[in-house]
Amino acid sequence: MSIFNNHSAEILVLLFLIITFLQSGIDKLTDWKGNVDFITSHFKNSPLQKMVPLLLMTVLIFEVSAGILMIFGGYYLLTESTSTVAKIGLELAAITLLMLLIGQRLAKDYAGAMSITVYFILTILGLYLLN
Repeated sequence: MSIFNNHSAEILVLLFLIITFLQSGIDKLTDWKGNVDFITSHFKNSPLQKMVPLLLMTVLIFEVSAGILMIFGGYYLLTESTSTVAKIGLELAAITLLMLLIGQRLAKDYAGAMSITVYFILTILGLYLLN
C-alpha cells in the first residue's frame, strides 16, 4: 500500500512546488527591502524598473496563494481523492511562473528565464497527472 494513497507522483510534484513557492514567498516577506533592492537593480535597464515594489507584491501574493492552494489540494487529494483544489493551485503556479518569465525576458536575463522552464515543465506535468 502506498503512503500517498495511489497519488505518489502528484503529491511529490505538489510537495516540491509547495516548498519552492512558499520558501520564495517567505523570503520576500522576511527580507522585503533586500528583495526590492536586488530586483530594482536587476530591472534597471527594463521598462519595469519603476514598478518593482508593485510587481514584487503581485508575485508574492500569487506565490503564497499558489502554495496554500497546493497544500489544501494535496490534503484533498490524499483524503478525498479530489484534485480540483490542487489543479487550481498548479494553474496559479503556472501563471506565476509565466509572470516571472516575462520579467526575466524583459530584464534580458535569458539564463534566469531558462531556469524558470524547469519549474514550468514540472508544473505542467503536475497538471497532466491530475487530469
